[in-house]
Amino acid sequence: MLAVNNLHAFYGKSHVLHGVHFEVGQGEIVALLGRNGSGRSTTAKAIMGMVECTGDVTFKGRPIGGHKPYEIAHLGLGYVPENRDIFPKLTVHQNLMLGQKSAKQKGRWSFEDMYDMFPRLKERQHTEAGVLSGGEQQMLTLCRTLMGDPELIIIDEPTEGLAPKIVELVGEYLKTLKARGVSVLLIEQKLTIAMAISDRALVMGHGSIVFQGTPATLRGDAYIRKEWLEV
Repeated sequence: MLAVNNLHAFYGKSHVLHGVHFEVGQGEIVALLGRNGSGRSTTAKAIMGMVECTGDVTFKGRPIGGHKPYEIAHLGLGYVPENRDIFPKLTVHQNLMLGQKSAKQKGRWSFEDMYDMFPRLKERQHTEAGVLSGGEQQMLTLCRTLMGDPELIIIDEPTEGLAPKIVELVGEYLKTLKARGVSVLLIEQKLTIAMAISDRALVMGHGSIVFQGTPATLRGDAYIRKEWLEV
């Protein structure tokens, strides 16, 4: 579904990504792991057309390199950034409304789906998003992206700063996405959740993919974990 080949990305004169290559298949959860500064978030931004890059990125067989972020989103590729980017003065429900692909087109997700998955959002649907807790804002950001009915969603550090119970909830949420046919590229630092829910794992180091395999294979590779993941 998503194919990345020989991807290089730059911030000014800084060469950040060095020939990144991987694929995400239909209905698959792929974890992109690595230490801070390894290039994971830049990879997401490069795919979404948000940073200067070269190489080939295709989505459903269609080249998307050079497209604007909103054009890529309209093709069915969703992106949940690490900084959560909610609209603080709008209510929870209004934030979800803004995520809709089209008020006239009925996608696979409804407001009721969002509120069923996260009852706390239903309780606070008329509350301004800016006063929500960090965990609630994370739920809202994820749900707002889903309202755009993406076929593949890139999620950057969804469990950062969240309490353990909320982390478990996010894990269940991601498995629900897979069950509904949505592919997921999960950028994570927490090995526990990534290894528990992903079909495949990628490890980044110094702007390149240094490992691709199953979670079981990664668990058994002490060298890769020590060299590229453990602090």
